[in-house]
Amino acid sequence: MPPSNPRRDFLKTSLAAGATAAMGSSALAQQSQTPSGVPKRPLGKSGARVAIIGLGGWHIGQLAKDEGEQAAVKLMHRSLDEGITFFDNAWDYHDGLSEEVMGKAIADRRDKVFLMTKVCDRDYEGAKKQLDESLSRLQTDVIDLWQFHEMVYDNDPDWVFEKGAIRAAREAQEAGKVRYIGFTGHKDPSIHLGMLAKPQDWDASQMPINPCDYFFRSFRHRVVPQCQQNGVGVIGMKSLGGGSGILPKSGVIEAKECLRFALSQPISTLVTGMQSERDLDQALEVARDFEPMSDSEQADVLAKVKEVAADGRYELFKTSKDFDGPYHRKQHGFETSG
Repeated sequence: MPPSNPRRDFLKTSLAAGATAAMGSSALAQQSQTPSGVPKRPLGKSGARVAIIGLGGWHIGQLAKDEGEQAAVKLMHRSLDEGITFFDNAWDYHDGLSEEVMGKAIADRRDKVFLMTKVCDRDYEGAKKQLDESLSRLQTDVIDLWQFHEMVYDNDPDWVFEKGAIRAAREAQEAGKVRYIGFTGHKDPSIHLGMLAKPQDWDASQMPINPCDYFFRSFRHRVVPQCQQNGVGVIGMKSLGGGSGILPKSGVIEAKECLRFALSQPISTLVTGMQSERDLDQALEVARDFEPMSDSEQADVLAKVKEVAADGRYELFKTSKDFDGPYHRKQHGFETSG
């Protein structure tokens, strides 16, 4: 019998207690298999079911810049063929290029995609204009999930409601241009909680889900339970510590472990960046016929990162403006680079 690891044993006990409370009717507990092998889970109480892995729109735009639009379209087509049908995007990604390239890729197969994009403006007229631009770029009549992008400043929740962007979203939903409404952010759990406290029946909320988050300004501990209570679908992101994959690059933990850990939490789907066939293959290897990590496996992962997690060195998107989009920095009067 291997020697006892007190740190791992403590984490395992904590995980087991949390898992008992978290499962029940959670998205993880209601995972269902599909012919492609990539399972689906419910998006909160919305009634929609989504693939457990989502393709990140920012990286698609970067791939189009680096290798051309055809490379990006090819990767998206293969993703759909393999069962990754949740597509993430945002109005401001690469000044609209991400949406434009994605629109070209899905024009003849729109019915296969659960399409999510994000709005950046907080005011009524601006939000309406950005929705129309997103619909045009994406070559579609309806966005499946429209989310308020980057709730990363403390007054963002108030702005969305006081300046009228929420009214634009509700009107778009009534008009059939938007099916579901949500919000995103990567900075502070308290901002997410502020959005959840607003008078809106949210369908989804996107947030960082990774092993380090377990120990540092944790969305998993503070926001996920509230989403579960409210029936809000949780969309994970930054499972590798941000767009550059800083966490596995550090050598502390492997990328597949990060992905498996995130998908073992009670989330609906995990958006991950893919800029190559290798990235797609890695995501598929983890997602196909997915079985969640045991308490012992999760405890081992957490034990690996515990010593480096608590100071936030691998989650700088929570402590620095460097990860805030330039459009949002400008909104709040902060300098933008370039």
